[in-house]
Amino acid sequence: MSPTSPGSGPSSPADPARFRTYPRLSRLWKQSTRRLGLDATTRAELAAWRRRLRRHLRRLTGYDRLAPAPLAPRLTEEVACDGYRRQRVEIQVEPGLFMPLYVLIPAGSAGPWPPVMALHGHGSGGKYAVAGRRDLPDLDETIRIHNYDYGVQLVREGFIVFCPDARGFGERQEARVEGGLLVSSCLAINQMALPLGRTVTGMWAWDVHRLVDYILTRGDCRAAPLGCMGLSGGGLQTLWAAALDDRIGYSVVSGYFYGYREALFDVYVHCSCNYVPGLFEAIDMGDLGALIAPRPLCIETGARDPLNGAGGLKNVRSQVRIARQAYRMLGASRALTHAVFDGPHRWDGTEAIPWMKRAAGL
Repeated sequence: MSPTSPGSGPSSPADPARFRTYPRLSRLWKQSTRRLGLDATTRAELAAWRRRLRRHLRRLTGYDRLAPAPLAPRLTEEVACDGYRRQRVEIQVEPGLFMPLYVLIPAGSAGPWPPVMALHGHGSGGKYAVAGRRDLPDLDETIRIHNYDYGVQLVREGFIVFCPDARGFGERQEARVEGGLLVSSCLAINQMALPLGRTVTGMWAWDVHRLVDYILTRGDCRAAPLGCMGLSGGGLQTLWAAALDDRIGYSVVSGYFYGYREALFDVYVHCSCNYVPGLFEAIDMGDLGALIAPRPLCIETGARDPLNGAGGLKNVRSQVRIARQAYRMLGASRALTHAVFDGPHRWDGTEAIPWMKRAAGL
C-alpha cells in the first residue's frame, strides 16, 4: 500500500481516541493510584500511617520548602458594621510576603470569643465576599448565588471570624492577571511555583497555619477549640490545613469532598490549584479526611452540585466512608457528620452552623 500523499487526508477512517492521552492515563490510574491510602487496622498502625502520610504530603506540595518569618501583624483599618466590627490586618507569611485579612468581631458582647477561620473559594474576590462586602462591584451577585457571606453569618452567631485572602485572590491577585476582582491567579502561581518545587495547595495550607499562629496571639480569642471552614476552594484550604495541623480543632468542608477520579481526573478542566504532582498516586480525598480524625469534621454537600462528579452523592459517600474508617478506629464516629442539602454548589449552613456552635461550645 502506498503512503497517503501530503494534503490528501487519511487513507482510512481512524478512531480519534487512538491519538488522545486520556485513555492511556486512565489505564495508569487503575494501576497506580492510592498507594498510600488508609490501610491501618489498629490505632498504632493508624498513628504510624498519619505520621508517614503527613511527611509525604508536605513533600509533595512543597510545604516543607516554605520559609517562616515573624508575623509582624499590622492593624490598618477598623470599621463599625451592622452588629459587628471589621478590622483589616496584615500578617507576614513568608519573608517579605504578607497576607491581608479581615477580622469580624461581635458587637454588644464581651470577649473573648470562639475563633473560626472562614476561607473563600473561587469567584469570591477573596475575603470580600465572605466578609459581605456587597458595596464592591460584582460581589452582590456572587454572594447571593453562593450564599457567600458566611463570615458575616458566623460573627452574628457569636464567633470572632478571620477571613483571609488566599494567594491569588482579592488583594493578592498577581500583577499580570486581568479581568476584575472575581478573577483568580491560581494558574499563574502554579505555573511559577511547580518548577520551583512548590504548589498552590502547599502555599495555601502554609498561610492558613500562619493565620493560626496569629490567632493564638490575640487576647480576644478563646484558647480552644479553633475552627476552620470554607466553600469550594475554601473547602480545599480547610481540608488540607486541618489534615496537616492538629491545632485546628474542628472543620467544615463545604462543596469539596469527593473521589478524585470522577471529580478532578475525568473532569480535567478544573482550576490548577486542585492538582499536586504525585497526589493521585498517593491518596484519595477521603484519606485527607482520615488525617483529621478524631477531631470534629462536618462535610457539607449539595445534592445537585455538579462538582460531585458523574456519580453524584455516591462519589462523595465513597470518600466519607474512607474518612469514617479512621473515626471508627479512634472511637469517634459521632465526630464525623455528613450534611446533605438539596441544592447546587453553594454554602448552605442549615446543619453546619448549629454543628459549629456545638463544636465551639457556644
